[in-house]
Amino acid sequence: MRIIWIIFGFFALGVGLIGIFLPLIPTVPLVLLAAFCFAKSSERLHSWLITHRTFGPMITDWNENGAIRPNAKKMATVSIATVFLISIYLDLPIHVLVIQGITLTCVMVFIWSRPNS
Repeated sequence: MRIIWIIFGFFALGVGLIGIFLPLIPTVPLVLLAAFCFAKSSERLHSWLITHRTFGPMITDWNENGAIRPNAKKMATVSIATVFLISIYLDLPIHVLVIQGITLTCVMVFIWSRPNS
């Protein structure tokens, strides 16, 4: 079972890293998922991730306070707005835009309701 958690952890981390460059993929939740998977499988990998200079602070903030850094909130907002604008530009059907708008609004409410780290 340990190897499955490691595979899931690396998969989540890899997709999260892709999310740094693509606005459609959320980075922070995937890094948090990777930390969870590594905690279940490898103390060494978990320690590496939580002490990482880029990812470690966001994991610690979330674990200790359920907090998201203001910069991460701003980047998420820009990404979400970009996705929605692309959908409008692609002239997606109105029902798709409504569903997407409601979903993205709920995501934004969640993100901005979290305390700042």
